[in-house]
Amino acid sequence: MELRRALRAYTGKDNRLAYLSLLGNLAIYFAAVFTSITAVGQGNWLIAALAMAVLAFAGVRLYVLQHDLGHLSLFETKAQNQFWGYAISPFTFAAYPQMTYNHNLHHAYVGDLEARETTEIFTMTLAEWRDAGFWKRLYYRLYRNPFVLIPVGSAFTYFVAYRWPKHAAKVSAPAIIAHNLAILVLMGAVYLWAGWAGVVTYLVAIWLGGCIGVALVYLQHNFEGTYWDRRPDLDNERAAIQGGSCLDFGWVFDEMVANITKHDIHHLVAAIPSYRLRAAHRELEKTHELRRISFGEALHAFTLRLWDEEAEQLVPFPKERGVQAHEVGAE
Repeated sequence: MELRRALRAYTGKDNRLAYLSLLGNLAIYFAAVFTSITAVGQGNWLIAALAMAVLAFAGVRLYVLQHDLGHLSLFETKAQNQFWGYAISPFTFAAYPQMTYNHNLHHAYVGDLEARETTEIFTMTLAEWRDAGFWKRLYYRLYRNPFVLIPVGSAFTYFVAYRWPKHAAKVSAPAIIAHNLAILVLMGAVYLWAGWAGVVTYLVAIWLGGCIGVALVYLQHNFEGTYWDRRPDLDNERAAIQGGSCLDFGWVFDEMVANITKHDIHHLVAAIPSYRLRAAHRELEKTHELRRISFGEALHAFTLRLWDEEAEQLVPFPKERGVQAHEVGAE
């Protein structure tokens, strides 16, 4: 609770910083759309590739800002947060009310082994793996393989699942229908401007951004030393700090993804605006032990597939049935 109280000092909203972050992001986003589609039309593939990479990261960052808007943490008023949450939805491909509802469920049940359906990436326990049949194991092996999870997961999430996400009917069916229509209008405008080449260019960039997003979502809670438990033993503060990651990929990367890399303190106090997360993390590290995850550790995290409840850690798939978790190694 001491850490939570300390973090409250960083929850102040500043519309100047919010507009700088959001409008600057939109400017880069639209410039990258124009540059990438124009370059493809001219056959300038190097410029097109660079612009699509910029657009992919701009899309990820815009999604993170929409996530902040869902927490009502970007702007000073609820009305401002909600207005911009709806306004940028067609460009993130994620409907604002459904994304907000589902993500808040994730916050409410983070680290809870009995509510894993609220997580973005599903994690099976070692005991469940041992009890699973051939087909269930095969599906889970493919699901947790990063070469499937990231590219296929990106395409499925942004182009299929988000068209009618979980709880869509419960939250607002008209909102998701309007959202999908807005995307169709956007794609229609791109088609009228640049034809199918323009539409495909845009969608490929969205998919690339989704790949980055899926990888980040995985690393937010799947890494060596993370924390899961069952109620009533679940420690909510520990689930936030230990169960959420801080990715140490440098300040440039932090800025490119609106500091979503500081996921540990975000889960502890979601009201901290993205433009204050890095400063909050840096200051609190002076008095509190907050772990940072290097790029090498992040790559290693993709080899961890199952939660061992007895050892209280993520482990790789067992080499053979019945081997104890502490004896298993990576495949």
